[in-house]
Amino acid sequence: MTPDMTVVVASRNRRDDLHATLPRHTAPVIVVDNDSADDSVDVCRAAGPHVRVIPLEENLAARARTVGARAATTELVAFADDDSWWEPGALELAARLFEQHPRLGLIAGTILVGPDGEPDPINTVLATSPLGTEPGAPGPALLGFVGCGAIVRRSAFLDVGGFDDVIRFPGEEERVALDLVDAGWQVCHVPEVIAHHHPSVVRDVAGVRQAGLARSRLLTAVLRLPLPEVLAEARRCLHTTTGRRGLVMALPRIPAAWAARRPVGPDVLRARARLCGAT
Repeated sequence: MTPDMTVVVASRNRRDDLHATLPRHTAPVIVVDNDSADDSVDVCRAAGPHVRVIPLEENLAARARTVGARAATTELVAFADDDSWWEPGALELAARLFEQHPRLGLIAGTILVGPDGEPDPINTVLATSPLGTEPGAPGPALLGFVGCGAIVRRSAFLDVGGFDDVIRFPGEEERVALDLVDAGWQVCHVPEVIAHHHPSVVRDVAGVRQAGLARSRLLTAVLRLPLPEVLAEARRCLHTTTGRRGLVMALPRIPAAWAARRPVGPDVLRARARLCGAT
């Protein structure tokens, strides 16, 4: 088992995926179950002494990962989905990098998809980040990441609030990345740190997910960006059917987002402008 590392998995109604992936983890695992209606909790309890399960009485979506991170006692937390796991040796490499780079708050690794290990298209996006590699950093700087391909310094992640109740899922990662960088932490892509993702057959309808992403982009803007950016994001939502659905989905959460609003600083805004200008 990898020292000073805990794998945190948030799951809901995916007992077969958990049965397949839990034996693959090379560090202690905390599974936070989002009020599953199947026997996912029993599957976790039968998986072995390296697995601890926290059954929730409601679906907290992505915030379940924060529950798991708070329950962990290690300084490093590797996130995984119930249909993903980290390649042997990846967590050990990540642990060394966190030790060598004291300002490193999050590693976004390479994601390989399916039994053939096809590179996820996001890998190229991360590797070619226009923000470049800062002096003393282990890889290109980022303002976003994929949850199942991320390893965090637990204290940094929790200090910025972890995943929250406003964004929920999907698209919960951007706000965390913005806050980490705004707090002075490095968020970097390290391609040698590899996660495997075998997408579950139990999936959301694609259109629903795209609308959820549009909703999350708008809520993230309300939470952390200047008002002109919020308005621009709202206008972008109006251009597509899924965007309009996302806008409608966001409306009930706008008051909570506004109450938690804390715009990031100018350095982060300049970095975000560089990213947006490159797309």
